Amino acid sequence: MPTEMEEEVFTGKLDWKLWRKTATFAKPYRKHIALLISIGALVSLLDTALPWLTRNMIDAITRSDSTGLRLQLYAYAAVVIVFVLCINAFILTAGWIATGIGYDVRKAAFAKLQDLPFAFYDRKAVGWLMARMTGDCATLSRVMGWALLDLSWGPCVLTAVTIMMFRLNWRLALLVVALTPILLLTARFFQRRILLTSRALRKANSQTTASFNESIVGVRTSKSMVREERNLEEFRTLADSMYNHALKNALYSALFIPLMLSICSIGTALVLWRGGLLVGPFGMSLGTLVAFVQYAGFLQFPVTEICNMLTQVQGAQASAERIATLLDADVEIQDSPEVRTAVAAHTASITATPTSKNLASDGKSTRIDSLEFRNVSFTYKAGRSVLQNFNLKVHAGQTIALVGPTGGGKTTIVGLACRFYEPTAGTILLSGIDYRERPLHWLQSNLGMVLQQPHLFSGTVRENIRYGRLSATDAEIEAAARLVNAHDFITTLKQGYDTPVGEGGSQLSSGQKQLVSLARAVLADPQIFIMDEATSSVDTQTERAIQSAIERVLKNRISFVIAHRLSTIKHADRILLIDQGRILEDGTHHDLIRLRGQYYDLYTNQFTHEREEALLEQEPRP
Repeated sequence: MPTEMEEEVFTGKLDWKLWRKTATFAKPYRKHIALLISIGALVSLLDTALPWLTRNMIDAITRSDSTGLRLQLYAYAAVVIVFVLCINAFILTAGWIATGIGYDVRKAAFAKLQDLPFAFYDRKAVGWLMARMTGDCATLSRVMGWALLDLSWGPCVLTAVTIMMFRLNWRLALLVVALTPILLLTARFFQRRILLTSRALRKANSQTTASFNESIVGVRTSKSMVREERNLEEFRTLADSMYNHALKNALYSALFIPLMLSICSIGTALVLWRGGLLVGPFGMSLGTLVAFVQYAGFLQFPVTEICNMLTQVQGAQASAERIATLLDADVEIQDSPEVRTAVAAHTASITATPTSKNLASDGKSTRIDSLEFRNVSFTYKAGRSVLQNFNLKVHAGQTIALVGPTGGGKTTIVGLACRFYEPTAGTILLSGIDYRERPLHWLQSNLGMVLQQPHLFSGTVRENIRYGRLSATDAEIEAAARLVNAHDFITTLKQGYDTPVGEGGSQLSSGQKQLVSLARAVLADPQIFIMDEATSSVDTQTERAIQSAIERVLKNRISFVIAHRLSTIKHADRILLIDQGRILEDGTHHDLIRLRGQYYDLYTNQFTHEREEALLEQEPRP
């Protein structure tokens, strides 16, 4: 995997600033958190009341006080009932918070993905994104919800138990409290190692998820090239790495809690030893000793829960860091403050209409009558320079065909025209105005694209065409399909326009998917139309259907056509031969043929090859 797609490496200590920032997701649940803290304080008081009542009952038994014993039993039963109800409310509230935070984190992450530019997706693998949206979001929401439970209960009960122990016998209480530094040192030792192994585990999980995705998406290629064994070996390496990191993480976690319990048990043993000597002749009652032992033993639970909560926070910091990395990713292409202000003012002044996509920042309906590259240079993040001082002006109604060798800059030109990327130098003008002075949404809602590998969404044919304009009626959808010669094949399908296309359009042929994609683009009624190798993967008959449709579709629009089949662009208004980001030849098909340059060589070689293939198809087979 390229360096740019490698996982971020986090090696810092627990970052409380990061957690304070992440805690903003908990703000909408302030009332629930306040309720959780209140219930936690009440539960802690009930926890400390039970040993105290036990002490009173034992002392009542030793005094043969049946009335006092009965009252203490009633009080004990009442505390238990209230305790059970509070625990139920405690867990329900914590679950509500965890679920809500999880929903908000996923929603914010997905919204961020919608805003990020194409350059971000160039650098991030699908597996990286999937791991952020699934595992990391789940881990973060779980910790933020349930850690609040431990945080609200643990310190309260720890404080209450400590106070009660000092009230009963301050000397015995000091014995227990003296073990606190040992507990803290143990917690610090393990938390650091759990954090490091959790980070390594999350990184391995992302890489494994990416491998899953690539294997599933590329299953046809893998089988056709008989790469199953090699893929299995590569995946086994990733799985082994994830297994080793998970094992180390589980080992540290498994050792941590028992060690904490053992240290707390030592405190209980010291209380029994020292307290047993004080019972009787030194004035300590048996009930007091039993209560103190219960408090000393109970002390391990809040300490363990607090340490466990810190461990979970440590382990989840890797997820928090990765979520923060996604949410803080720079939206490199966005409207300027001036444009946002103008759009906001315009939106406030009128009622939105179905034609609002044609509204510019000045609030007027705007047609794009020209698109101009003026001294445009562009360099990718990796440092590869594609365009240098590129100049081109296209008028509405013109079809510009881009041809040339792979990597020459054709796709980059189209991406810049669509503002999927922005020039690193120079300007791109729409109707004489820098397109950065126009709303990004307005521009991209006026784009229509048909790609070499069209993507269809799960759903019906009708739903996929309507994706171009969600407000379109069934009649408009059918009209768009007729315009691009897709209606005939759609009506032959078992359910017509309501036929499911399958995942990614798997139930349709390549040509059928291309026609549906073309109908979807036409329905959007774009002012700028992009055709990127739209006929390169279809049969000859479908190519002719698409070609005749294109001639109707491209009228009165600014159109760019990228094609390797030169026979499909002979009628373009201008053909540009692009190589190394420069226009080497410019003219109509007939002009470039008469020029006898590189385009002539490409066309004649391809024409000869196509004629040979046609002749071979006509020969009778033995």
